[in-house]
Amino acid sequence: MDVQANFNKIRNDIKSICERTGRNSDEIQVVAVTKYVSVQRARDAVEAGVFHLGENRDEGLSEKYHEIGDKAIWHFIGSLQTRKVKNILDKVDYIHSLDRLSLAKEINKRAEKPVKCFVQVNVSGEESKHGCKPEELEGFIKELAIYSNIEVVGLMTMAPYTDDTKRIRQCFAMLKKCQLHVQALQLPSAPCKELSMGMSNDYEIAIEEGATYIRIGTSLVGNENGGV
Repeated sequence: MDVQANFNKIRNDIKSICERTGRNSDEIQVVAVTKYVSVQRARDAVEAGVFHLGENRDEGLSEKYHEIGDKAIWHFIGSLQTRKVKNILDKVDYIHSLDRLSLAKEINKRAEKPVKCFVQVNVSGEESKHGCKPEELEGFIKELAIYSNIEVVGLMTMAPYTDDTKRIRQCFAMLKKCQLHVQALQLPSAPCKELSMGMSNDYEIAIEEGATYIRIGTSLVGNENGGV
């Protein structure tokens, strides 16, 4: 697995997409999803110039953080159980899965400074996915305003895993619409300038629809058997 070559290809893809859509490629951050690879593969990503690493389990995050530390910017990208907050809060720079008040309350209580959070929105309506409903988003964002250690930097979603590109695009377009709605509220606690959406199979569509953070696993660092 040549992580450097993979990253070069992804950056070239991003540049082409942005040139085609009139966007600035500097707006796009690639988060290497390292949950299925070893510490060494995660280190390879950092050495290749991928400084944003994403984990979805506290154990995997802790192991890689212990070895790599502040050489990377750490993202927690999976569903976060309230009781696990204390295990990750001193390590992560971003949480991509804020979806309920009980979680916000726990983050706020344990954080020593404001935590950059993406509110997860279930735009696809799939029961298997976490996230608040689009119609509940404004109320949730307003309720979060009382928590001084929560900064809503953006929204996150996961599109359905399907070959139906029209459906994928509709989901990403809906998240962009939600983002603009939140921005119009002009809440100091929720600048909501970022959109975390798009993975290995659909990041091109995500960028076309406004993504600023794309979460890439297999296409970037692969999937190692026995990896964390």
